[in-house]
Amino acid sequence: MDNEPKIKKRNPFARVLEALIVAAVIAWGLDLPRSLGLNLYTEQLLVAVLGLSIALAFVVLPARRGTVKVRVPWWDYAAAAAALGLCGYLAGRYDYLVTEVSMRPADFAPLAVAILLLVVETTRRSTGMTLVWYLAIGTAYALWGHYLPGAFAAQDVTVARLVTYLGLDTNALLGTPLHVAVIVVVPFIVLGQVLTRGGGSEFFTDLALALMGRYRGGAAKVSVTGSALFGMISGSAVANVSAVGVVTIPLMTRAGFKPKFAAAVEAVGSTGGQLMPPVMGAAAFLIAEFLQIPYGAVVTAAAIPALLFYASLFMQVDMTAAAQRIAGSPRERLPALRRVLREGWHFLLPFAVIIVGLLVYGMEPEYTALLGIAALFAACSIFRYRGQRLGLGQLLNAVASAGSSVLDVVLICAAAGVLIGILNISGLAFGLTIELIGIGGDNLFLLLAITAVIAILLGLGLPTVGVYVLMATLVAPALEKLGVPSLAAHLFVMYFGMMSMVTPPVALAAYAAANIAQSNPNQTGWTAARIGWASYLVPFLFVYDPPLLMNGSVAEIAWALLTNLLGLWCGTIGVVGFYMARVAPWQRALFLVTGLALLFPAATVAAGLALNLAGLAVAVPLLVRGYRLRPQTT
Repeated sequence: MDNEPKIKKRNPFARVLEALIVAAVIAWGLDLPRSLGLNLYTEQLLVAVLGLSIALAFVVLPARRGTVKVRVPWWDYAAAAAALGLCGYLAGRYDYLVTEVSMRPADFAPLAVAILLLVVETTRRSTGMTLVWYLAIGTAYALWGHYLPGAFAAQDVTVARLVTYLGLDTNALLGTPLHVAVIVVVPFIVLGQVLTRGGGSEFFTDLALALMGRYRGGAAKVSVTGSALFGMISGSAVANVSAVGVVTIPLMTRAGFKPKFAAAVEAVGSTGGQLMPPVMGAAAFLIAEFLQIPYGAVVTAAAIPALLFYASLFMQVDMTAAAQRIAGSPRERLPALRRVLREGWHFLLPFAVIIVGLLVYGMEPEYTALLGIAALFAACSIFRYRGQRLGLGQLLNAVASAGSSVLDVVLICAAAGVLIGILNISGLAFGLTIELIGIGGDNLFLLLAITAVIAILLGLGLPTVGVYVLMATLVAPALEKLGVPSLAAHLFVMYFGMMSMVTPPVALAAYAAANIAQSNPNQTGWTAARIGWASYLVPFLFVYDPPLLMNGSVAEIAWALLTNLLGLWCGTIGVVGFYMARVAPWQRALFLVTGLALLFPAATVAAGLALNLAGLAVAVPLLVRGYRLRPQTT
């Protein structure tokens, strides 16, 4: 989703490929092939879209990352033609090949190798060498790992069997990740493009300004609110930074925040968009597919963790603004909330459609996205925002441009499927699960800590989707064997894969924000990690406290939400050292201890409820006393 093709002028061939990608996915979502009497395999669509995406990547992405592609050399056109020919042949003959490959793998090995090489090269152009190295190491392990001793010994497999499995099997390249990317994620990317072209990003920025702009540190609160709102449809940290940060980061620096702090706030806020219902990120759709549960169940479970994520960040910027005496903007300089809602209410329609479709009618997410697109276009063609109305031509341009935006996610998910295939055919997934359980023993916290560190380390060079796929295959089963519910285990690994975007030394969202703020990238990354301190606790909290994932009675959920919010508030006061005035060192320590007591899970820890009550008994007098003794000028 972060991909912006690096070419000065749109190539006509590229525009055709973009349009074909989106048209194929929308036609499948509307069940048009069946209406025309065509009974196609889902894999035929996946192969067709993969071929179009590979061809598009060769046309628009330069061979050397970071450069600008001025023209397309003949060899890239040849590679694009090869991708279309090979994938077209596989799609057209899939019903025959699917029955023959297992019996004669050597005959189809050249076809599989060619497609795999095309996937690897375009993945390298799109995301760099990290994922390619993982694929190379994994392939070497699958071929020669059977010489290793003990639990890490791989299963013995022939070269022909390996490459045909990886390139043609539905448990590898054509597996769950590519299925989710093509069928589910693409419609939401189209929705995001239509929303942006119709003025949705301006609406959400204006809405955040109207809601938060006049309060202390209002610029930073606008960043947090705007990132949360835009993140609901973006699902990409870097894209969120690029769309919202260009407005909010200069706003924060003009208000008085240091550039590195402004960039860090935007980076953390944008990263949380991958956890923000109703759309979340591509990894969330993969969770639903891996666990075979409705996507609405993932959305429901993620609601409170997302609230805690943004609440903790909001508290952090509020306390920092109070400590630095950064006031809000005058009301007359801000858009009026009533006017913003009156002129832009129609931008909320697709979210209402998605939520009702997912949670009330149990529809498939891709179908709710198509309904949301239809509702949004109908509304934007009638109503204006800032004098802007979405016409049919703009809609078609938005739909076509979504084709280029899907490149990263399609290629990453294709490579991730190959990784899953390697882990499955080699037996590494099972062996590593055994070893992790052996290391962690019965100590769940130790295993969770190891998992968090592994996810962040993997995320130093991989996007969230890639981290999640690896962790879901390798580590989540070990968590489940120690009693962690499947959904909690998968959300845990997804969450820490997401947090790698703001965790140094390679924090992609923080670096993108630092580029806008003209601040030091390393300092911005460490600042982001500091102000997002509570975000590293949230996954541990919902693993140990099931009510935070909506798993419990109303009273249990309410109690968990109340104590966690209050605990984060007290903890933030202790970290920043400011409440209504500067807080003495002994009070900071007391606030930190009180916050930790409130955060203890009452549902699973024996002394949890007692600690919550003790923390509550200390927190309330502390907060009341601080409020009463506040300086009158604050």
